[in-house]
Amino acid sequence: MNYNFFLVKIISKPEQSFFKEKKALTEVTVKYIPVSKKFNCVDTFTMSIWGTLSYDIIKYYNINDYVLVEGFISIRNTNFKNETYIKDKQIDLSVLKVYPFLFN
Repeated sequence: MNYNFFLVKIISKPEQSFFKEKKALTEVTVKYIPVSKKFNCVDTFTMSIWGTLSYDIIKYYNINDYVLVEGFISIRNTNFKNETYIKDKQIDLSVLKVYPFLFN
């Protein structure tokens, strides 16, 4: 299974869109906060939040907020290609639950 928990920092404003039958989708770019600095990995990815949780993300969370999220990881194809940098795959996290995270 690819069900995971992540501590992330929101780095872009949540963008909400609507589909048929009034289904809401919110996409947010986040930065992964690793537990250990030993990892060499992609540290930014997109979160996709569906349904009523989508409205909560828009209402309660802002840029630079930390959240603990749980959901499923997937890899999707992108059309982004540049002369110096070619990126044809992107990590996407389909979020099922979100918890606020406060540093003391």
